[in-house]
Amino acid sequence: MSGSGDAAAWTRRRLLAAGGLSALALAAGPLGRAAAKERAAGEIRYVDGLSFLPADPALIEASQLAACIADVSGGEPVRTASGEVVFRRTFFACDKSLDQAHRHLAADMAGAYLATHGSEVARREGTGVFLQFQSCEPIEGRLERIAHFHGKGLRLLQITHNHDNLFGGGALEPVPSGLTALGIEGVGEMNRLGMIADVAHASEPTAIDVARYRKGPLIISHGACRAIVDSPRCASDAMIRAAADSGGVMGIFMMSFWLTTAATPTVEHYIAQLRHLIEIGGIEAAGIANDYGMAGVPQARELGNARGAERSHEWWLSMRKRGVPGFETLPAHVVIPELNNIDRMRLIHEALEANRFKSSEIEKIMGGNWLRVLTEALG
Repeated sequence: MSGSGDAAAWTRRRLLAAGGLSALALAAGPLGRAAAKERAAGEIRYVDGLSFLPADPALIEASQLAACIADVSGGEPVRTASGEVVFRRTFFACDKSLDQAHRHLAADMAGAYLATHGSEVARREGTGVFLQFQSCEPIEGRLERIAHFHGKGLRLLQITHNHDNLFGGGALEPVPSGLTALGIEGVGEMNRLGMIADVAHASEPTAIDVARYRKGPLIISHGACRAIVDSPRCASDAMIRAAADSGGVMGIFMMSFWLTTAATPTVEHYIAQLRHLIEIGGIEAAGIANDYGMAGVPQARELGNARGAERSHEWWLSMRKRGVPGFETLPAHVVIPELNNIDRMRLIHEALEANRFKSSEIEKIMGGNWLRVLTEALG
């Protein structure tokens, strides 16, 4: 399961009503301007390892992000013969969504720009947006499509999204599998083009295989630690080490049911995830990610966290029926309420300070590590 684009479709007025943004931030954008001044002074730059382009351009400035990796893949949900609902990304849908992202950035996003090199972030104003697809599904068996998408600005490619595809094994399968022969060729083509391989949503065997064949940093754009929540959607220590050993980064995301098994998720549970990531991979491997809309999950604010979780129960039960491990108990929440808003980066920054992280560590976690990887891999 990944963050949906539901929040992106919300208008400014509806977001205000849902409490997703303060009127001050939307009306004048003071947080965005303050963040820009900090970035100009060479201070901490916030980077989100996985987000989505919002419909409302005011969200970009209010997010305080110097950069983000944005999933712009297109497709549609379909129900399989076994009853589960999966999201199919096709070539034509992804090609269209990539064109739409270009138009949206050019026409609507004065505070953002399409970024193709990590070094752009240090010299340009606004939020650099690095485009990603959350699966190799649209490549199908035609490796030349990787170069086609690269030519249109795509710079990151996730190997799988939960389920097996022609390239490799997904995390949410009863029996985990690794890269296929086509997947090995595909990683080679990504190496040739200088694209970044992402193993979020991949099985452990696939992630380890990608680490073996990739050149440059390997990333886990968004996820959580399996040592804390025993789910195959969460990264094992072996996966964390593989990313860290490559010089890559893992972003801890906002999906609370994979952050803690506690009845009430808190910011401290998020900090605990970061601590484990750092213990296994080192401070250089730690980053922040979202995986929801930039303003969070409005339904969880409107209906409450427990009611919000109920929306995922049908999918959860379908995974259990297929025999996928980690789905024995239905989730009781979907977000950490304190972080379910546009100010999450500042709030995480403050939580790290309260937990006595050093300023140099905070700089790396909040964005420095992502910028290092993006610059090393993309120039």
